[in-house]
Amino acid sequence: MADYTLFYWPIPFRGQFIRSVLAHVGASWTEADTTDLVHLKSSDPAQQAVPFMGPPVLTDHAAGTSLAQTQAILTYLGGKHGLIPDDLLQAALTHKVIADANDVLYEMTLHNGAQMWTATSWTAFQPRLERWMAIFEALGSENDLSAEKGFILGTEAPSLADLVTYSLWGVMTAQLSPLRSVLDRAAPSISGLVDRIGALPAQKALWHQSQEQYGDAWCGGQIEASLRAVI
Repeated sequence: MADYTLFYWPIPFRGQFIRSVLAHVGASWTEADTTDLVHLKSSDPAQQAVPFMGPPVLTDHAAGTSLAQTQAILTYLGGKHGLIPDDLLQAALTHKVIADANDVLYEMTLHNGAQMWTATSWTAFQPRLERWMAIFEALGSENDLSAEKGFILGTEAPSLADLVTYSLWGVMTAQLSPLRSVLDRAAPSISGLVDRIGALPAQKALWHQSQEQYGDAWCGGQIEASLRAVI
């Protein structure tokens, strides 16, 4: 049996954050069938392995437990696999990076698809998107990150914060390629970091597999279609 089962849609988006961590620590996992995910999602909360509204859901078979919500899952995996620094401030900043990444996803999808992008709304969003990139850049700069070396919290090795940063900006700009030049300009050290994390053997293998399975999809559905139309 695999170490974990991930319940998520067949797209990168939030699921890729979890996949990236699992790949980094060498864990094995299976991806639940979409039909199984839909069945679990529509079940009465009292009958679910963990009460939840939407995926991702991760089952840890060794622990006999399941978790929902990307932030909770990442915190669990980071703690279990030693990817969150012991230093109290660095640990808090790890949670900040996760929360910031979730906010970026929320804004990029216009509140999880509550609206669709138009040329006007996308143009108006550009300064805010670049500010988000600059926020990550500033955090890295405070910890001596450069395009060529270092990690976002100044750790000696990649931490959960680096994997989250890669899964946000690296995956987003790979799938929505016109955004890569924006990242290069607004956050050059982050651009270098995501390239270095993406070049790690486990991440390269995961990304190759993801491209085979998901093609050029990022968040999927009508919201991605509207994104591509304005980008």
